[in-house]
Amino acid sequence: MATDFIHQLNKDTELSNQSNRLKRLNLDPVAFFLIVLLCILSLFILYSSSHCNTHLIVRQAIHMGIGFFMILILAHISPKKIQHMIFFYYLLGVALLIFVLISGSGAKGAMRWLNCFGFRFQPSEFMKFIMPITIAAYITRYPLPCNYKQIFVALILMAIPVLLIAKQPDLGTAILVFLSGLIVIFLSGLKISYIVLVASLAAPGFWIVWHFFLHTYQKNRVLTFLNPDRDPLGAGWHIIQSKIAIGSGGILGKGYLNGSQSYLNFLPEGQTDFIFSVLAEEFGLLGVFILFIIYIALIIRCLYIALHASSSFENLVASSIALLFSMYAFINIGMVVGLLPVVGVPLPLVSRGGTALISTLAGFGLIMSIQAHKRLLQ
Repeated sequence: MATDFIHQLNKDTELSNQSNRLKRLNLDPVAFFLIVLLCILSLFILYSSSHCNTHLIVRQAIHMGIGFFMILILAHISPKKIQHMIFFYYLLGVALLIFVLISGSGAKGAMRWLNCFGFRFQPSEFMKFIMPITIAAYITRYPLPCNYKQIFVALILMAIPVLLIAKQPDLGTAILVFLSGLIVIFLSGLKISYIVLVASLAAPGFWIVWHFFLHTYQKNRVLTFLNPDRDPLGAGWHIIQSKIAIGSGGILGKGYLNGSQSYLNFLPEGQTDFIFSVLAEEFGLLGVFILFIIYIALIIRCLYIALHASSSFENLVASSIALLFSMYAFINIGMVVGLLPVVGVPLPLVSRGGTALISTLAGFGLIMSIQAHKRLLQ
C-alpha cells in the first residue's frame, strides 16, 4: 500500500511539473492538452481518409507545427498590444483580399488563394479571426453597450472584407466573417429594440440576397438541403453518401481503415468538409461521442477564461473566438448530417487544411495570452 501511494504521489508530482512548464510558456494546460488531442485525432482520421497518404499527413503535421508556433508567439504578446496592433492587421487583411481579386489563384471558378514564395494561403480564413478582434477593439473604445453610431461604424468595418470575399466568390466564408463580427456586437450587449429591428429585416434581406446575390450553384445547395433526393446523382450526392457513411458506422463503427464509403471513393471531400462522416463510419457513435466531449470541454474552458478576463476587450475576444469555434463545428456537423446546407466549412482542427488550421490555432493563442497575462497581473 505504501509503495502504491508513493508511486501515485510521484505521478501526481510529475503531472504538476508538466503543468507548471506549460504555464511558464504562457500556455493554459487544459486548453493546450485538448487542442493536442484534436490534432492527434486529425492525423489518424486523415491517414485513413487519404488512403494512407503519408505525404498528406506530413504536410498536415507541418501546418500544425506552424500553428503551435503561432500559439507560442501570441501567448507571449499582451492583449493590450494586440488591441493596438489589430487595426494594422485588419488593413493588411483587406489589402490581401483585394490582391486576391487582382492576381489570386483558384479552382472551380473561384479566386481564393494567394501564392507567395512557394506557399499557398487563403486570406479570407485569417479574416475569420481578425474580424472579431477588430470589432472588439473598436467598440471597447467607448462605453458599452454600443449605440447606433458605433454599430453603424462596426458594420462598415465588417462590410468591406465581407463584400471582397463574396466577390471571389465565397459566400459561405463571407457569411461566417460577417457573423464573427456580429457575435462580438451581440456579446457587447444590445438593446432589445436593435435586436427586434435586425430580426424584422431578416426576411426581406434573405429575399434580396436570394434574387440578386446568390449564384445558381449556391441556390442549388439550398434547394438540395431542403430535398437531397431532387438530384441524387448531382447536387444531392454529397449529403446522401455522407448519411450512408454515418448510418453504417453504428455504435462502434466498422473499424479503423475499414470505412467502405471513403475507401471506395463514394464519399467526396472526405479529407476536408466531410471528414466527420469518415470518423463516424470507422468509429461509430462512440467516436462521435468522444469528439463531442473534447469539443465541449475545450469550448467550456475558453468561455471560463473569457468569464475571468481582465477587461471588456479580452472578454469579448475570448468569448467570440470560443463561440466561433463552436459555430464552425456545429455548421460542419450539421452540414454533413443534412441539417444545414453544404457551405464548405471544415471541421475545426480535424479537417485537412493549411490556412484554416493555422488561423484557428492562432485564435487559441490569443485566448492563452488573455489567461496568461491575467495570471501575471494577479
